[in-house]
Amino acid sequence: MSTTAPVPETTRKDWMSDQEVRWCPGCGDYSILAAIQLALPDMGLRREEVAFVSGIGCAARFPYYMNTYGMHSIHGRAPAIATGLAMARPDLHVFVVSGDGDALSIGGNHLIHALRRNVNITILLFNNQIYGLTKGQYSPTSEVGKVTKSTPFGSIDRPFNPVSVALGAEATFVARTHDMDRKHMIEMFKRAHAHKGASIIEIYQNCNVFNDGAFGQITAKDSRDAMLVPLHHGEPIRFGNENERGVVLDRGGLRLADVADVGEDALLVHDETRDDPSIAFMLSRLAHGPYEPTPVGVFRAVERPEYGEGVNQQLAAAQDDKGPGDLHTLLRSGATWDVG
Repeated sequence: MSTTAPVPETTRKDWMSDQEVRWCPGCGDYSILAAIQLALPDMGLRREEVAFVSGIGCAARFPYYMNTYGMHSIHGRAPAIATGLAMARPDLHVFVVSGDGDALSIGGNHLIHALRRNVNITILLFNNQIYGLTKGQYSPTSEVGKVTKSTPFGSIDRPFNPVSVALGAEATFVARTHDMDRKHMIEMFKRAHAHKGASIIEIYQNCNVFNDGAFGQITAKDSRDAMLVPLHHGEPIRFGNENERGVVLDRGGLRLADVADVGEDALLVHDETRDDPSIAFMLSRLAHGPYEPTPVGVFRAVERPEYGEGVNQQLAAAQDDKGPGDLHTLLRSGATWDVG
């Protein structure tokens, strides 16, 4: 339980469990794990007040490697289990770890409802555009034409855009980062945790065994400046090796332009606090895939009542009106209606 005593200082080592980390050599999950373990000491948390909940998949091993409370749950249900935990124990800091298949296929319904309800959880969505644990089948984020063991003639499914899905569900905090930039990951993790309500971060994560290089065109060190579009609140959206390109909003929507052609005053100034998610949604659709200039950073960060607080206020009001409930009486109360 929470205490008023000062939070002890910690280091990454304090957040590391005694379990051997076992992913394929070179997997992007190692980088994400290191980033969260480096971010947590700066969040001012006690290890006993933190819980990691995961579903099924390679990313779902995460709770074993964290020296916190944790639960390796069932396929797709991590947001639902985390919802119950966050509501029953509002003193806890609840993180959800899920992959693109786990979160957007069997778990898609749980994900969107946790987001729309604004449950106080932080969701880390590892997106490698493939099913890795089950050995290389296509996932809900795999591109059209993707040839895998389950799509030998190429996928004909149109993929989900996780950021678009989250914004469509009215998520109050939505961000994107990638496993090749530890500093940016740490910044996004801190921002997401500090947000009150549901926060979700899509993390481009390389599966070097079954989908190696899926994001290489935009995340490779020599490509980032030209291909990643950083979002900074209150600043014009610019990118490029010399910040020579930018994003413009006109009657046709968002488009990329050379700053020299349009002038800096024509560039869209990013407002992550805008209540209407339409522009954030357009930003999420700026790239058709991870081979075009792609926005990274915080798309949306707005305030809205947190779900658990609302539920607990209703429970408190009901108890004030009728007194504490009696479970024994409830279970033996008989039928509540008559069947004629």
